Amino acid sequence: MRRPLEGIKIVECGIYHAGPGGSAILGDLGADIIKIEQPIVGDPIRNQGKIGNLTFGIKGNRSMFCEASNRNKKSVTIDLLTKKGPEIVHRLVKQADVFVTNLRPNALETMKITYPILSNINPKLIYTSVSAFGPKGPDKDLGGFDLHGQARSGFMYSIGEKGMPPLLSQFGIMDQVTAILTSHQITTALFMRERFGMGQEINVSILGSAMFLNYFNVLISLMGDFEVPRHKRSDEYPLRNYYMCSDKRWIMITLTPPDRFWSTFCKAIGSPELENDLNFNTNDKRYKNAKQLVYILDKIFADRPLDQWLHIFSEYDLFACAVNSMADLKNDPQVIENNYIVDFDHPTLGKIKMPGYPAHFSKSWAKTTSAAPELGEHTKEVLTTICDYSENEILQLKKEKII
Repeated sequence: MRRPLEGIKIVECGIYHAGPGGSAILGDLGADIIKIEQPIVGDPIRNQGKIGNLTFGIKGNRSMFCEASNRNKKSVTIDLLTKKGPEIVHRLVKQADVFVTNLRPNALETMKITYPILSNINPKLIYTSVSAFGPKGPDKDLGGFDLHGQARSGFMYSIGEKGMPPLLSQFGIMDQVTAILTSHQITTALFMRERFGMGQEINVSILGSAMFLNYFNVLISLMGDFEVPRHKRSDEYPLRNYYMCSDKRWIMITLTPPDRFWSTFCKAIGSPELENDLNFNTNDKRYKNAKQLVYILDKIFADRPLDQWLHIFSEYDLFACAVNSMADLKNDPQVIENNYIVDFDHPTLGKIKMPGYPAHFSKSWAKTTSAAPELGEHTKEVLTTICDYSENEILQLKKEKII
């Protein structure tokens, strides 16, 4: 079977994840990706062995962070601060469909890889620029990372319970959603080019992506003119809540519309008397007396292990699932059956498990096909096969330390 983006050529000049992660996703879909890196040092993510208390280092002097951002790519080292360096990129761009960068405007100007320059070389190029806060406004030139997206988008006030300080979510949530939006915008622009024959510049930002992820909370604040209250489990609506079972695992239930499911729910949990209890026999009363009902349900759910409750809820066709930890995912049969986690042969780690592509095609396929490349691993191959540099020219470029 064919791959969805088979034959699409991408040149990337980016660092960390928000931009490069988008290219990696397109690589899962079959695109060919050439990553341009600075000689010797490369993408800083290669040496990112630790962030805060999180350790990313793995065998072979590699970083898990780098593996995620640079899977499916070929690495080419070019010193873009030299006169000849940008000329190599210009040759590559002639053959490319897409250019991806998350470098800031001043750096792009210095390296001569701005949209006006590259679109003049290849008018049908999809030039993709990823920034922290967007292409316009007073902060358009500022840098930023995942946590800045969580902070500025309002996301940190959308998690946790009432009264808590703003909370961070680990790890890379906004970087990854920016990568997803980047891949989405690129495929949209490629579709437009297919229909209308035009290249264009597209802009994606961490801030904009984070707000789009948080769409409903932002919309409610704008339309309703109020902040969405944070979820406080102890007195939140009981039928849209989570409870600890006897084995210390948690179950999440969501019963909507509640009046339809209340009677069935009471039977399922073995407490039919609750159905007509004057404190809970209407939806308004269940809202009003939520704290009391949550207290009762806490005791009920604590009487059986999670698997028993899931079986009961399934028999009664009530919507519920386990609250998984990250470590639980690899043992979740639904996750495995749908290839949301897959086996992968890694060059230094051997057979490992990693996230799979989250959608399925009936007549094509998508998956990670290669681990992150070594720095400069494909420089000679790319320059000879795509840019038509001769052996002597490559030797001269090496001598001048351009590659």
